[in-house]
Amino acid sequence: MGKLLYGQTIEVVFDDRVLAHLQLVIGLKLRRDESFFFSWRDEQSVGDGRSVIWLNPSIPLVFRYSGGRMPKINREWLEALTISSNSAQGLQLTEEVGALGKTSEE
Repeated sequence: MGKLLYGQTIEVVFDDRVLAHLQLVIGLKLRRDESFFFSWRDEQSVGDGRSVIWLNPSIPLVFRYSGGRMPKINREWLEALTISSNSAQGLQLTEEVGALGKTSEE
C-alpha cells in the first residue's frame, strides 16, 4: 500500500496501482497550474465516509509507493479519471473501469 502525502498534515493510504493512476491524472492537472477537488471513499477503519481535498500546485504533494515497480496503467480507467477531474465536482476516485491484468507483484 502506498501513501499520498498532501501538505504537512494529510496522509492517505492507497493501493500502489490506484496511486499510479492518481499520480498521472493529478500530475497533468497540476502541470497546467489547475486547482481542483479530489474525493474518495474512506475505508471502514477511518469511518467509512467520504473525504475531499482541494489540490493546488502550491501545496506539497508526495506519492510514496510501497513496491519498487510501476504498475501497468489501464488507459480506459485513466481516461475516466481524467474526465472526472475536469468536472465541477473534481477528480472522484472510482472503481477500475475496463479489464487489465495486474502485474505479478500486485
